[in-house]
Amino acid sequence: MSTETVHVSERTQHFIDLESRYGAHNYHPLPVVLSRGEGAFVWDVDGRKYYDFLSGYSAVNQGHCHPRIVGALIDQAQRLTLTSRAFHSDKLGLYESFITRLFGYDKVLPMNTGVEAVETALKLCRRWGYEVKGIPDGLAKIIVCGGNFHGRTSSVISFSTDPS
Repeated sequence: MSTETVHVSERTQHFIDLESRYGAHNYHPLPVVLSRGEGAFVWDVDGRKYYDFLSGYSAVNQGHCHPRIVGALIDQAQRLTLTSRAFHSDKLGLYESFITRLFGYDKVLPMNTGVEAVETALKLCRRWGYEVKGIPDGLAKIIVCGGNFHGRTSSVISFSTDPS
């Protein structure tokens, strides 16, 4: 879809201009301004309905505003919004027990993002290399494959071959 051939309403352009003026330019989004979602669908500020085939880059594969998920979110947020890892939680151990049994793992480290997972995997591999394989300190190498994108942290972005 070429952005030159798309008619953009004044309402849509207003929101695009706000983002362009006040936001950092790390993405080049399509000229569509979303305002709500339900299930597999999203609507723009002009009321046009779309299938959400991106699913927040797989972050919302369950769809938008699923009533059970929204209900669980509200229920938990009304009791305790966030628990720092400086404390224990009455939910974390239950989750860790469930997920390790489900996948047959010994341990799990929950994360917020894929880039955190990549960073953690690098740390684990480096530690294994030094402690188990016996690589001398400071000589471990990180080798990555082309055709990937895992996020925008300082180290992980350098692994990407995505030209944008």
